[in-house]
Amino acid sequence: MQDLGRVSLVGAGPGDPDLLTIKALKALSKADVVVYDRLVSDEVLALAPAGAARIYVGKQPAHHPVPQQEINDLLVRLARGGRYVVRLKGGDPFVFGRGSEEAAVLAEHGIPFDVVPGITSAQGCAASARIPLTHRGLAQGLRFVTGHCREDMDLDLDWDGLADPQTTLVVYMGMSNIGQITERLMAAGLLRDTPVLAVNNGTTPRERRVLSTLATLPVTARAARFDGPVLFIIGKVAGLAGSLGATLEEDEIRAASHA
Repeated sequence: MQDLGRVSLVGAGPGDPDLLTIKALKALSKADVVVYDRLVSDEVLALAPAGAARIYVGKQPAHHPVPQQEINDLLVRLARGGRYVVRLKGGDPFVFGRGSEEAAVLAEHGIPFDVVPGITSAQGCAASARIPLTHRGLAQGLRFVTGHCREDMDLDLDWDGLADPQTTLVVYMGMSNIGQITERLMAAGLLRDTPVLAVNNGTTPRERRVLSTLATLPVTARAARFDGPVLFIIGKVAGLAGSLGATLEEDEIRAASHA
């Protein structure tokens, strides 16, 4: 009888391969199969062994060519075939990555697995832009939210709680709903001139950063014509963007400052 394989749910970080943890790199270097998402960068994927099979199961908003149930079944089937499977996810597997759903299925089927945390996009993008997520006198709390819901349902978030001016709010996957997000936050009391930093393709050579205000963000973000994942950092700390030497797109800064 063939020995049972195992699965590692591995965080690939926000894109820069140098931000992989040592444990993630060790797991990737031993993989028989790499099952990877859309947000895993080519540079990270290139670190897998040349002989490892690579299976793409990426998703985009409103477009899931490989349903989650099929991914779950694939992981179980590969492990039962004696493979060491690295399930590679952008950022951290347990931060908006459905890693917990896959872990539950693996546990249910008796498949050995471990979880290797990764630097989540909020941390990577903030560090790349040289802004803190918390800062004495500016932000004493931090919240991460997803900017879209499954099956394109309306966002049902704690808008009153999210509109706290003493908290940094980081919105993942929010580009398609950024108009609704800004309207709801302002309606809940967050000031129109609250700074917002939008980071596109964070930590990669393709990174772009645009500084705006909450009120002008929908127009500014559309004008930027971002290509790839966008993260929004909302709060007073975003106003520090550029003050510590990180570059910004000057045209967008001027547009925001005159809004």
